[in-house]
Amino acid sequence: MLRYPKIAIIVLLFLLAITMVLAISWGAVPISLHEMYESVLLLIQNKSLNNIHEAIFLDIRLPRVLLCAITGGILAAAGVMMQGLFRNPIVEPGLIGTSAGAAFGASFIFVLSGTLPLWMQHLSGVFLVPLFAFIGGIVATVLVYTLACSAVKVSVTNLLLIGIAINAIALSGTGFLSFISRDPQARSITFWNLGSFSGASWWQFITVTAITLPVMYLLQRFTNQLNALMLGDKEAGFLGVQTEKLKWQILLLNTAMVAIATAFVGVIAFVGLIVPHIMRLWVGGNNRVLLPTAFLCGAILLTIADMAARLLIAPSEIPIGIITSLVGAPVFIILLKQTQLLKKGGGGYD
Repeated sequence: MLRYPKIAIIVLLFLLAITMVLAISWGAVPISLHEMYESVLLLIQNKSLNNIHEAIFLDIRLPRVLLCAITGGILAAAGVMMQGLFRNPIVEPGLIGTSAGAAFGASFIFVLSGTLPLWMQHLSGVFLVPLFAFIGGIVATVLVYTLACSAVKVSVTNLLLIGIAINAIALSGTGFLSFISRDPQARSITFWNLGSFSGASWWQFITVTAITLPVMYLLQRFTNQLNALMLGDKEAGFLGVQTEKLKWQILLLNTAMVAIATAFVGVIAFVGLIVPHIMRLWVGGNNRVLLPTAFLCGAILLTIADMAARLLIAPSEIPIGIITSLVGAPVFIILLKQTQLLKKGGGGYD
């Protein structure tokens, strides 16, 4: 465990900067540092770009890398808060229905947006997809949490099992929408569910950032209360924490972040599971330190995954969800074994 957490933040910031520069440089069209500098300088001076490399840097590669980094941070931060909330290191938003619910909401817009009221159809699809993804994600999450509640505790085993059921229902709905859709709509749903940053743009990055910054600020303010909650509901209550209110606030904020990111790039699994666990081994379990470090680590790892998606079969591209699932699934199985969640009894909080 790292003794001085600020060192971790500095190291992670340095690694993130290097990773982002490499991600921008490497690709089907290589971009040099000089071309990056010239592009930024011309943009500041409001002059036209000199060549196609500079246009690719500003219009394609840079917004993609920035959106990828902030999405990785979102998923990792959401994983930290969910694991702290349920006091279990194998919980992530995707396991309790958020991603599947958001996928169903987005698929609904892809296929059935024409059935909506006229006043809603007048809204740009730019807003409709994130809106319905958010609604689908939060409904699925609240449903899982409500069904997992009992008079005494929230069982982690029940939480995961009900999450699997709600995920199955949401995925069935998405599958039905794919079945009744036309070919372009079906392709949109398929690629969206596999996850990809190929359509990244500046407005997407700005939209996600505009939601993420205030949410992260609020979540950081809740970290001390979340640390108290780790002691148990009763003990946290004695320390002045309004436990039920805190749970719903964290669920709402997490769902807002995950849903808005998912709406633009699709379903990306396991980042929210792996990254908090890695950072907990490095910086400890203090959520006040764990949240920002996990955000940075998630940004680094997802940027690396996106590089792999672009470069492994260049000039074609692998959906990034395939890469994160391929790496994350074995890690998830290891975590299940280590926490003995597969054994009788499960877990939960009092």
